[in-house]
Amino acid sequence: MTKFLCRAAAIVLPLMFAVSAANAEELIGAWLTQDKDAHIRIVKCGNALCGTVAWLRDATDPKTGKPPVDDKNPNVSLRSRPILGIRIFAMELDATNSWTGDIYNSDDGKLYKGRLSPRGDNELEVQGCMGSLCGFETWTRTK
Repeated sequence: MTKFLCRAAAIVLPLMFAVSAANAEELIGAWLTQDKDAHIRIVKCGNALCGTVAWLRDATDPKTGKPPVDDKNPNVSLRSRPILGIRIFAMELDATNSWTGDIYNSDDGKLYKGRLSPRGDNELEVQGCMGSLCGFETWTRTK
């Protein structure tokens, strides 16, 4: 029986890691947020998947006539940085085969506990939690 378990583990464990790697590859690319106001580019960064703001629908702040800045950031020294180009997450694969980590929301300047869950080839559920309160939105792959 032990030999069987060892053989099964030798077959199943590499397959589990192959699925993980494939999942990472499936998420790489540009994603349109649910409100269709930004594209987030997901790339591999070390062992993580990193998401960066790559496009904004409203590239000019109507109040200032300039590109929008991270003015709600709790760190005063970061409030003048442009939203375009901000890395909003670096998610790592956890024990449940999910991509998890902190995700930054420039709309309110807060960090949330995040999770990325693919929903088919062209949809990505992005979850953010603060304590036991969670919300999610669905992003779609851009072409």
